[in-house]
Amino acid sequence: MCGIAGIFDSRSERPIDQGLLKRMSDSIAHRGPDDDGFLFRPGVGLAHRRLSIIDLAGGHQPMFNEDGTVSVVYNGEIYNFAALTRELQSLGHHFQTRSDTEVIVHAWEEWGADCVTRFRGMFAFAIHDANQNSLFLARDRLGIKPLYYAQTDDGTLVFASELKALLHYPRLGRDLDAVAVENFFAFGYVPDPRSIYQSVKKLAPGHHLYQQRGRSAAHPQQYWDMTFAEDENTAFADQAEALREKLEEAVRIRMIAEVPLGAFLSGGVDSSAVVAMMAKSQASPVNTCSISFGDKDYDESIYARKVAERYGTAHHERRVDPEDFGLLSILPRIYDEPFADSSALPTYRVCEEARKHVTVALSGDGGDEVFAGYRRYRWHHYEERVRGLLPPGIRQPFFGLTGSLYPKMDWAPKPLRAKSTLQALARSSAEGYFHSISILPDALREELYSDGFKRDLQGYRSLDLIQYHMDRAPTDHHLSKAQYVDMKTYLPGDILTKVDRASMAHSLEVRVPLLDHPFVEWSGTVGASRKLHGREGKYLFKKSLEPLLSNDILYRSKMGFAVPLARWFRGPLKSAVEKAILHGALADSGFFKHSALARIVDQHMSGMRDHSQALWALMMFSGFLEQVHEMPQGDDPHRELAGLSI
Repeated sequence: MCGIAGIFDSRSERPIDQGLLKRMSDSIAHRGPDDDGFLFRPGVGLAHRRLSIIDLAGGHQPMFNEDGTVSVVYNGEIYNFAALTRELQSLGHHFQTRSDTEVIVHAWEEWGADCVTRFRGMFAFAIHDANQNSLFLARDRLGIKPLYYAQTDDGTLVFASELKALLHYPRLGRDLDAVAVENFFAFGYVPDPRSIYQSVKKLAPGHHLYQQRGRSAAHPQQYWDMTFAEDENTAFADQAEALREKLEEAVRIRMIAEVPLGAFLSGGVDSSAVVAMMAKSQASPVNTCSISFGDKDYDESIYARKVAERYGTAHHERRVDPEDFGLLSILPRIYDEPFADSSALPTYRVCEEARKHVTVALSGDGGDEVFAGYRRYRWHHYEERVRGLLPPGIRQPFFGLTGSLYPKMDWAPKPLRAKSTLQALARSSAEGYFHSISILPDALREELYSDGFKRDLQGYRSLDLIQYHMDRAPTDHHLSKAQYVDMKTYLPGDILTKVDRASMAHSLEVRVPLLDHPFVEWSGTVGASRKLHGREGKYLFKKSLEPLLSNDILYRSKMGFAVPLARWFRGPLKSAVEKAILHGALADSGFFKHSALARIVDQHMSGMRDHSQALWALMMFSGFLEQVHEMPQGDDPHRELAGLSI
């Protein structure tokens, strides 16, 4: 795993500021502490930070073709590089290394932009082709690896693995994107392809960008999309067997490394499945890492131990202090953009623990999106069935009125908290799903936003993004549409971002076998009823794993990396919450009404309402403003992230 950065002048061959590019590279040194490399040619500069995994001696970057006219800097792993090497050699290409990086160079020479369709893996890379006076950027299909870029007003294209590197560029605009701010407070992250800044974009998953000198600014092109084509003829048992075989292959090809390798083991279904498959493919004990919590309501470590014992792993467990909130002060510097998934805290800790034992770790991320495991899919399915029983002209006014009259009772037992459900039933499919995934509901965002910020939004609502993806989903089934939305938004914007930044802060590579793109494409042939069966999500996935995992691993309630925010905010973090939200950069930002901020703080502290998600999002936005956005141009608050220890 690595970090990349670069500067490409699309108008001329002016010399590149070498000191600037080196500062950009230094800011992401945590992504690659083993080596660095640079290319400086008229009008172009490429930088690379290396975390050595494969071909330790020969994998230095930038890497070149035979005559030096094509160069690449690359972050990721291409798991089918050996087969591609043989194919390219048969076509006359000569290789100087055993590295997967060199495959990219020769694949570009042979197939041009279509080379990305040949790669099986996770990647973000930049190719400079001197013969074409061009720069080519590409990102993997699911968005496992990040890539930010900006096209500045002087015709320069700058790019980097993390936003912090681009913030060194002196001509980069620092105006916040109002739409991105609204999206952050709706979702808890900034979905692709926007960034928090108007001037910066993320290259969306499954896209590439080709910029040629002398041409107008280029636009990203999509080369891959998820498909759904249900196979109704294959027997359930045959699909279950196929799932096991495909998952085993996806895991096996990700176990190639010349450094210590292991796995995260939370005790949940997905990570346990990955460990089971690793144990089948490896004679020696698998290195597994997990964390435990003092609060039993959030602790899955007992289940992780059961899996570790069954497969005889070399298990490493770290107990996290239940008051482990010291990381709050550095999260904004790790993520650069506002990021409000509180499970970033335990994710950071499990990555910290894993790096003590391994350099590469396999994770179980992606299983819920691919096989419909989230609880919200079940509720969306129920709501869609009800919506289908009544025409909108009857359903919307009936449930809209009922929902408005029903009291909001956060304090009551769950069966009595029906207000949200009634309101959701009055909405369209996209509105209902958006309602279920929003961290701050529409009414609360409306209450918080200042009149000036509402004008800046010009009528935009984050619902528009959900509707956009639902309208373009290549399926008519409501469950598959919801999965498609998450694959475009939540998976790359939250889950994969969280793991990438937390792992790279510790110079740890994380591989994600459940997002092997042939496996994901195959999942699209599995019928919705075999993903969500009654109340059981990931039904086929779990049934297929019954020979490998016990029922208490497969069928217990999902927990995840939850954090007791509500209690923290009323206890040890009370003064920190009040300071961050009611004073300083957040209060002065102009985005919020001071009276509304004070009201939700008071309501939470009194126990009248649980505003923990809203308060966390506001704190993370405050941290971004103070630690990232308001830093003077050229200052670097991101020094030596990998060395941070709280």
